[in-house]
Amino acid sequence: MMKMRRKDLYRQRTLANEISCEGVGLHTGKRVRLTFKPAPENYGITFRRVDLPDSRDIPARAQFVVDTALATTLGRDGVRVSTVEHCCAALHAMGIDNLRIEVNAPEIPIFDGSALPFVRLIQEAGVVLQRAMKEFIVIRRPVQVGDGFKSAALTPANSFSIHCSIDFRHPLISNQLMELECSSANFCREIACARTFGFLKDIEALKSAGLAKGGSIENAIVVDGFSILNPEGLRFADEFVRHKTLDAIGDLFLLGRPLIGHLRADKSGHALNHQLTMRVLSDPTCYEVIRATPGEMARIEATLPTFAAAAAMA
Repeated sequence: MMKMRRKDLYRQRTLANEISCEGVGLHTGKRVRLTFKPAPENYGITFRRVDLPDSRDIPARAQFVVDTALATTLGRDGVRVSTVEHCCAALHAMGIDNLRIEVNAPEIPIFDGSALPFVRLIQEAGVVLQRAMKEFIVIRRPVQVGDGFKSAALTPANSFSIHCSIDFRHPLISNQLMELECSSANFCREIACARTFGFLKDIEALKSAGLAKGGSIENAIVVDGFSILNPEGLRFADEFVRHKTLDAIGDLFLLGRPLIGHLRADKSGHALNHQLTMRVLSDPTCYEVIRATPGEMARIEATLPTFAAAAAMA
């Protein structure tokens, strides 16, 4: 493989080719067509509902989050796209800065409940470097939010790393901890294939309410009182906390730029993750935006492994 120049690791990226796929919507249970389209530099990531006339682009930004119940939902002018977090986590891990995402339904396909199908789509389409340089959001001052025994915090660090813990007070899901340096290689190896999960009693209640029509053991880990109902079992002994880590990466992607900081998420979820991103964005004194110009590269050199790994995979 040709060695990539250091400065190329900081260049913006989009896909080399358009690529489409189909899957089932978690809540509607209907077939959903998803298309990734290359986008010009400095465009960002946007979602568009192509099943609706005159639908506008919805930026993948925290300011456009309209719901965090069950999943992260983006919206604009009354148009919504839900369950974006798995897709966003994959885009973060693969270093994608500019992309148009078209979907013909109100939700992103659930696939197998993990981020791995999105990673494979990106790999199949190919990644290209663009002329413009990346921008990073660098945490300069600790920021924390909480809700009772739940909390989420960002503190200054030399890279993007995560400490994530969960405890559902269940025999199979208690006191799990994941610590991760968020490189592309680490994400693909340790996090990407971790599936979403739910308790059988909750899934039955959701279906009674007309939700989770597409939910099954094909796209989620289903847990009853004492056992895993999926015949194949778990992909990791601690797959639950790995998936919560995946969700957090996807939610923090909505800061709009690659993050340099340490996330500590204790029993956090989509709502608290969103509160944290909004708390950061509401206070310019707690972060700095750095563009990777030649004069600024030394300040972000600690993040080199993240983008080196992504570049190698492109």
